[in-house]
Amino acid sequence: MNYVDGKTMELLWNDSEPREIRLRELITERLGQRPAPAMEDYIVATYFFAFRTNHLQDAVEEISYHATIGVKHPPKGSLLEQCAAKAAGVDAFDASGRIGLLHIAFPLKMMLQADGHLTSCDILHTVAGAIIFDVYENQDARLVSLQIPAKVLGTFPGPAYGPQGVREITHFKPDQPAFGTILKPTAGITPTEVEQLVAQVAECPLFLFVKEDEDLYPNLDYSPVAERTRRAVAAIERTSRNGLGLIFAPHISGAPHEIAETVTAVVNAGATGVMFSETFAGGTVRMVREATKKLARPPAIYGHNAGIGVKTRSIWREVIDLLARLDGIDFRQTAPVKPGTPFLRPYGAEWIGSEETLSRRLAGIKPTMIVRAGALDQGNIGLNLADAEKRCLTENVLFLAGSAINSIKNAQGKPDPRLGAEAMMQALDVYRSGELREVPAEKHLKEIVRLADRKQLKSLREALRQRYPKEAA
Repeated sequence: MNYVDGKTMELLWNDSEPREIRLRELITERLGQRPAPAMEDYIVATYFFAFRTNHLQDAVEEISYHATIGVKHPPKGSLLEQCAAKAAGVDAFDASGRIGLLHIAFPLKMMLQADGHLTSCDILHTVAGAIIFDVYENQDARLVSLQIPAKVLGTFPGPAYGPQGVREITHFKPDQPAFGTILKPTAGITPTEVEQLVAQVAECPLFLFVKEDEDLYPNLDYSPVAERTRRAVAAIERTSRNGLGLIFAPHISGAPHEIAETVTAVVNAGATGVMFSETFAGGTVRMVREATKKLARPPAIYGHNAGIGVKTRSIWREVIDLLARLDGIDFRQTAPVKPGTPFLRPYGAEWIGSEETLSRRLAGIKPTMIVRAGALDQGNIGLNLADAEKRCLTENVLFLAGSAINSIKNAQGKPDPRLGAEAMMQALDVYRSGELREVPAEKHLKEIVRLADRKQLKSLREALRQRYPKEAA
């Protein structure tokens, strides 16, 4: 076949990232100057719109028609009018009036349940429906923030533990760096192999948390999750950890009824945590949180955000993370600090916004423990520890290293989690020594390689060689 023509290829290769970065900067700046209003009896949704022909000030009536009452010009004082969305502010970016920010107030009257609560699913299908994202007229549309009245926030369960509670049940001190890891291989393993892998993890005092991967499915004929859990818990219980606990979170997936049944099965088998990809299972966090909240020790919930990027193209991560936190996640992945090109999102302003949403004070709602994961390793752990310390977040952060622990190979060429863990502990000792504290981020890797050579930190040196073959050759 012939190659595609140059003009088409230029269109296909268009990189939208610079626009995304500038758009976020602009929206953040303008909301800082003119914040969205807080309204006692409304949820206020803030959108960025770029309309083809419509004007910001004229869009609310159409949105209200499709997203709320299905009637235009409701009678004054009627129930219909009480249930209709209304304008709460406009910030046009230029004289056309077709591009900018639009605040829309959605009345609690139309959605609040009789006992005064509502759900994240109901919020989203109202404020993020077809009229926002699916109509052709809306050349671009983003849901960038939600203002939810305090009386409604208080009806959400929030995390069962949060960072402080997680540390209490595992006996990790507030200033003690907490690490986690992921079982590798991630799929195609049996309960016996899970037991062996968890036993290796349990030997290391760094670890507060260990989870299965989202690619290890729960109800496999050769690897049923309840049996994996029983064996993993047994491995932890027979390991001396000097009083430190270790949360094990098996992976849960399936249809809602299957998730509920599987959670019950793994909790009965001794699971102290559960992990599922809530991005593709709306309402699951709340379902599990409500179903287990009366237990003496409910499982800590790891709300894995695999696939969150399919949502964040239209809904800002801060909105998604806020609702997940309200629903009850105890752990949420962001991304590690690392120099150079980002490996995954969030990064930059989105990363800061996500971690702020998970950590900021919300009356009656515990914070969610931030999980720095995704290419976190011995070469950048020092940068992440320094960042958490600088931002007073050490207590709130779990450092999750998967391949950097479980895929480091020993002298026989076999993956050796003990070697990876030893290398991580040596990197932690380097950070505590303060020797690299003044080294700029872009030079940190080079300097830690030199230090590992100089001090003959063999495990650290080998891990760096395998993780960074060019830089640490």
